[in-house]
Amino acid sequence: MSLKVAGFSPKQKKVLSWWTKSSPYKDMDAIICDGAVRSGKTFSMGVSFIIWAMASFNGMQFGLCGKTISSLRRNVLADVLPYLRRLGFECSEKLSRNLIIVRFGGRENSFYIFGGKDEGSASLIQGITFAGVLMDEVALMPRSFVEQACARCSVTGSRLWFNCNPEGPVHWFYNEWIKQAESKHALYLHFTMDDNPSLSPRIRARYRGMYSGIFYQRFVLGLWVAAKGLVYDFFDPDSCPEADESGIKRWCVSCDYGTANPASFGLWGHRDGIWFRVKEYYFDSRREGRQKTDAEYVEDLKELLGGRKPEAVIVDPSAASFIEALRREGLPVRKADNDVLSGIRITADMLKSGRAVICRECGDAIREFQTYCWDDSGTGQDKVKKEHDHAMDEIRYFCVYACEEQDVFAVATVSRRA
Repeated sequence: MSLKVAGFSPKQKKVLSWWTKSSPYKDMDAIICDGAVRSGKTFSMGVSFIIWAMASFNGMQFGLCGKTISSLRRNVLADVLPYLRRLGFECSEKLSRNLIIVRFGGRENSFYIFGGKDEGSASLIQGITFAGVLMDEVALMPRSFVEQACARCSVTGSRLWFNCNPEGPVHWFYNEWIKQAESKHALYLHFTMDDNPSLSPRIRARYRGMYSGIFYQRFVLGLWVAAKGLVYDFFDPDSCPEADESGIKRWCVSCDYGTANPASFGLWGHRDGIWFRVKEYYFDSRREGRQKTDAEYVEDLKELLGGRKPEAVIVDPSAASFIEALRREGLPVRKADNDVLSGIRITADMLKSGRAVICRECGDAIREFQTYCWDDSGTGQDKVKKEHDHAMDEIRYFCVYACEEQDVFAVATVSRRA
């Protein structure tokens, strides 16, 4: 099978051809690509993985793994499958089975899609035999899932494909795979935005402007560095606009429930692709000298809504009694995803890109933005200080929810393409 690589950068060409017979890396067991966002590593790796599988095997099974199934479809399959079809590959997706059947040149292979978002995900991949596995966003997956996926590759000639943006310098994948790539018999390639020929200078500048602090160092410079300082160091209170509810038809509420600790609720309205946090409720029982009951908090939330009909009330999943009280009132409760680090990353992206806006009326949230910081106690792990974080938590809950809604749209789009 000949491999055309016109239009790709030198580093992308290396990803596309490392496994071919003429490559000096053909005997490697794995490839690892890390570096900046939008650097072209994900697309070139996805294309190369499937072409390698079709050139090397027939009638075999392969794994395609992402942090979630929807993120894999959005980040990898939405671009890779149409490109492969233009090359002449037949790709048919079985959505109910999370399976893609690829046919080319009389060969047929099966590619199973998995999400590795938590420790329980490892059980989903047990028992299957792979001839190869691609792990997109591997640094965001639990070690148990990654090791189980690697253990499934027992077919002779199988290879491992890893792709990620950097995390902290003590991350297990950085220390056990990237720093030991040679002993693992793996090809390691570090990408920057300059390795993506499809990005214009203007677009590169835009992405550089989207991040600051730790996120700039990791996502733009591609460095495995420790988190320190303010979490949202780019947040400017003076840039918060006054709330304007005109034209808003979609509403949501995000909730961080507290009894001894403060409770924080945020009212969000959607207009022109942007979510605005137009109003808030914040009750500090210690400051006020009394605690409120679930029933009182429900009434406070209804007052915040002011007769508006929310499409979702996103609540900390640990607040079981409050969730039950809301459901009894007929409110559409959604349990929040409480993955802190992933949520911070999503929230920073939405705030920096302007897809989420904090309005001037949200004084307690604005105050917390200016004190919410990383824990630099020397543990080496990415953690935030558990103080001044109640509005920060529920804003994070909401931003993850908003991105999940985008994922649903992405899945529908890929399904139509398939």
